[in-house]
Amino acid sequence: MAKEAARVRRRERKNISSGVAHVNSTFNNTMITITDAQGNSIAWSSAGAQGFKGSRKSTPFAAQMAAED
Repeated sequence: MAKEAARVRRRERKNISSGVAHVNSTFNNTMITITDAQGNSIAWSSAGAQGFKGSRKSTPFAAQMAAED
């Protein structure tokens, strides 16, 4: 017998009226995290997550691309 395929749950979209952007900029990478008022992480991005590798992660352009995502 074939097994039933697992149902894929869709991610629930939350409407948040205000949030806080935390920017952690180091010599090697830039990480941006968006949180709600309680500090729970909603979204995050980094220069490395955008595909930049090596010394290009530490450039202002890589930080800008991470912030736009």
